[in-house]
Amino acid sequence: MRLSHLPVSSIAALLISVGGLVLAGGETPTKGMPPVGNAALKGVVKFEGVAPKPAHINMSADPDCSKLHPSGASSEDFVTDSNGGVENVIVFVSDGLGDGTFDAPSQPMKIEQKGCMYQPHVVAMRANQELEVINEDKTTHNIHPLPRNNPEWNKSQPPGLSLEVSFPRQEISIPVKCNIHPWMKTYIAVFKHPYFVLTSKNGTFEMDNLPPGNYTLEAWHERLGTATQQITIGGAETKEVKFVFHKVPNF
Repeated sequence: MRLSHLPVSSIAALLISVGGLVLAGGETPTKGMPPVGNAALKGVVKFEGVAPKPAHINMSADPDCSKLHPSGASSEDFVTDSNGGVENVIVFVSDGLGDGTFDAPSQPMKIEQKGCMYQPHVVAMRANQELEVINEDKTTHNIHPLPRNNPEWNKSQPPGLSLEVSFPRQEISIPVKCNIHPWMKTYIAVFKHPYFVLTSKNGTFEMDNLPPGNYTLEAWHERLGTATQQITIGGAETKEVKFVFHKVPNF
């Protein structure tokens, strides 16, 4: 059968019946086929209220660390700009993508231990993507993720060395600590799909190539917890989204 001789409506019906392919109308893809699209999200995460001041970090327990911060350092667990924009929030699609699978990126993610702090403070990556952990300091560190849905590991890392690891399953979010320097903390979020993003210094974010459909969008922050929104987005549409937090939960 030559499709060029059929009307458009017949071609669409044929494609749906034989493959369940993603069409412009947003039909769910066949299991195993990743959804594709060209819609986009643009938004911001804000905190309205009196933001807590960053905690002071005393590194005197390790001279190699303290000499890098003569006046001490500040925690990065709650960072906002002058307009209340919140940094280090992970915004992601938590429901609505179906059963499509995605290959892990070949480009590794990186965490640096620099100045006896983790950089960046929050990492978002894909399942089975390589994570390179680098020690830029002159002191030994100890990398200890505490996952619930992935294997736990605990590795010592002397100065100048790097190590490569990966996480096979989705998990949001994995706390990571250094057993030698208790002030060192980071979080790793692992996703089975590519539809996630971290907010910038002013709390803004952009997410591209989203398939049209109905989704649950979630924002996660280590101090503020989570917030969700239900969104509907069409093909080639750019939708504006805003998350607002009003209270910092007690630890």
